Amino acid sequence: MRTLETYKKIYFLGIGGIGMSALARYFNLKGLNVSGYDKTPTPLTNELQKEGIEVHFEDLGSQIPSNFSNASETLVVYTPAIKKLGEFDFFKNNGFTLLKRAEVLGLITRTSKGLGVAGTHGKTTTSSMLTHILNESHLKCNAFLGGISANFNTNFVASKTSEFTVIEADEFDRSFLQLSPFGSIITSTDADHLDIYGDAQTFLKGFQDYADQINPAGILILKKGLNLTSSAPIITYAINEDADFKGENLKVESGVFAMDIVSEKHNWKNIELGLPGIHNAENALACIAFCLFLGLSEEEIRFGLKTFKGVKRRFEYLIRTPKLVYIDDYAHHPTEIKALVDSVKLLYPTQSITGIFQPHLFSRTKDFMNDFAQELSKVDELILLPIYPAREEPMEGITSEALLEMCTLNNKKVMLPNDAVSLLSERTEGVILTIGAGDIDRIVLQLKEKLSR
Repeated sequence: MRTLETYKKIYFLGIGGIGMSALARYFNLKGLNVSGYDKTPTPLTNELQKEGIEVHFEDLGSQIPSNFSNASETLVVYTPAIKKLGEFDFFKNNGFTLLKRAEVLGLITRTSKGLGVAGTHGKTTTSSMLTHILNESHLKCNAFLGGISANFNTNFVASKTSEFTVIEADEFDRSFLQLSPFGSIITSTDADHLDIYGDAQTFLKGFQDYADQINPAGILILKKGLNLTSSAPIITYAINEDADFKGENLKVESGVFAMDIVSEKHNWKNIELGLPGIHNAENALACIAFCLFLGLSEEEIRFGLKTFKGVKRRFEYLIRTPKLVYIDDYAHHPTEIKALVDSVKLLYPTQSITGIFQPHLFSRTKDFMNDFAQELSKVDELILLPIYPAREEPMEGITSEALLEMCTLNNKKVMLPNDAVSLLSERTEGVILTIGAGDIDRIVLQLKEKLSR
């Protein structure tokens, strides 16, 4: 196969996706001619257009723009999420090279030192945190992120001088097996995407296969307790548990989240974290271990962690007053919901918590129904939205009503999104959480505006 350097033009099918748009920005910055299709306009596609990338929203079939019609100089990048598309058929039938997004990322990691961040939970926040720390240091980095970093206000970060590229290593569709990382963090291996992997054992094997691809001269930063091996050296991390890097004395003082760090060579006190939450303290530990391996100083690491603002829709504060707090979070797996709710309870122990959750995928809801019910029952008031189907067809008996029945709290209901906004719009106190990975984000700004009046 030809190398990326042989192509002058890059055409994206599904250009508005969070990962695809980052690649589009990368090639655009390199001076290539970039264009693409997506189903509907979004804030991301608006930003791409502002940056000079042409985006269209109708399937052109064989009527591809003439400047992208030369198969020898045009690379087509597509997302597996696209369904029947005339443009895809045209490219496939006319000799064009078509690569999945993950394949292109894999090629990029072979020409730079790829720093992967993998795991069922925490990939986006941890990769964004690592990127911010590195960019505030002497090393800098490039980065392809799975969310919009609040520090950079983008999902792609570029450096013309750094040899490092931070990449969110996605297990969905086994995409991370396309990568050749120099080093990696693995945050978790809780079973997910069982519609693709089949069972938990096969899912775990996918992570082992990924760990096997790490450069032996690099490093694997592994959360304590994960059953993975690597030919690269392994460093473990954990909160309040013996590990190579241990976080302890987590505390909140005057709204500042902080902890101490202990390792064989380090005993750092009062590390301030710009992003609160127990799970984010774990993410910070992983980044500290990685950055020390790469050669950063304590001063650089402390500053990077303190000034990290987080990622859109990851423990994102939308309202933060003494009486009323509104947090939006992408959590869509029981373990992620547990981390979110436990952290909120730590931060606001006397406040009533209302959670609005949109289950994502019928298969995931079915696989983890009991666990979802257990974690959602920890809030004081629960509103479930209808299940977001994404790529799936409905499954008999798998509904938000069935999940609600299993939740043990008294104050609970299933509502449509707009009805939930109306119900909550008059709230003046307590903590409100919007939770989920579907299209629940469509009501976030609407709810924020009503609560801010």
